[in-house]
Amino acid sequence: MRDDTTDRTALRGDCEQCFGLCCVALPFAASADFAIGKPAGKPCQNLQGDHRCGIHTKLRQKGFAGCTVYDCFGAGQKVSQVTFGGQDWRTGPPEQVRRMSEVFPAVRHLHELLWYLTEALTLSAARPVHADLRRALEKTERLTRGTPEELVALDVGAHRQEVNELLLRTSELARAGTRGRRKDRRGADLMGARLRGADLRGASLRGAYLIAADLRGADLRGADLIGADLRDADLTDADLTGALFLTQPQVNAARGGAGTRLPESVTRPAHWTP
Repeated sequence: MRDDTTDRTALRGDCEQCFGLCCVALPFAASADFAIGKPAGKPCQNLQGDHRCGIHTKLRQKGFAGCTVYDCFGAGQKVSQVTFGGQDWRTGPPEQVRRMSEVFPAVRHLHELLWYLTEALTLSAARPVHADLRRALEKTERLTRGTPEELVALDVGAHRQEVNELLLRTSELARAGTRGRRKDRRGADLMGARLRGADLRGASLRGAYLIAADLRGADLRGADLIGADLRDADLTDADLTGALFLTQPQVNAARGGAGTRLPESVTRPAHWTP
């Protein structure tokens, strides 16, 4: 079903090449996910002078579970090394941190789209739209290389909608070969739902709310999970091999174990039950 030749290495966060932008540019509020709050553009109190997190190995114990869930899809190094040419916000002009904080979220959204488009091009069933997908990918990549001014002014929502139409068509083509009834639960409220052992093969769960859902032993092979909220969902012994558009942040936000089967595009979170 897949042609795994498309490399997504550049779409994975490389903290060594980033100036700690997720710890600076993004705001967060004191909550169950963050022990403290801070506004956008202000460095987190745990960020060290070398742009490393001072409590990286103890984030969950220190009340910063939200940090272990986040992934920038490689936007951090793109903004640091390409958009701003390797100029550190600490040593740049005073307004540098503000400009980087404005640009980073836009590039992060674009890189997430690049992740989806790249995956779509690995799906042989989506060959009828591969040409359109390649054009969309090339356009999105060009947008990520815009100037800070161009990126701040970019209507990311409009571009996202344009790409989403292609991804929806890709999903339909990829799931068409699934045997049996393909459930359409797009945008469904499934918070806390009891779906243990459920047959969700080829289902559309795009944008579904699966917060704290019981998905133990569920069969999610070939299911479309783009935008699905998997926070605290229990994926113990669930089968997600071949799941469409599953991202690392989604997996990080869920619970799972050694028996959870995942696509090769994502890694098993360190905090999951052994």
